[in-house]
Amino acid sequence: QLPINAATGEMPADIKAQTRESINNIKAILAEAGATLDNVVKTTVFLADMEYFGPMNEVYAEEFKAVYPARCAFAVKELPKKALVEIEVIAAL
Repeated sequence: QLPINAATGEMPADIKAQTRESINNIKAILAEAGATLDNVVKTTVFLADMEYFGPMNEVYAEEFKAVYPARCAFAVKELPKKALVEIEVIAAL
């Protein structure tokens, strides 16, 4: 999920805000299916640069509860709309 605000179409500038926006979008999608972040069993985090891992992980740890879902995170050459992060999840319903 890209960090684009569904209401405004805007994307925050910094990695922490982008991570939070991505997770908020994921929460909204999960809610439509009657699920929450607790249903997430796997995440894949795409970063524009691995230097963003630490700040992204701070927000991630605030949003997901221990025991955390399985996760893989890696840097990619480029993300759509010049995003700094994109998060994909798999949830068990």
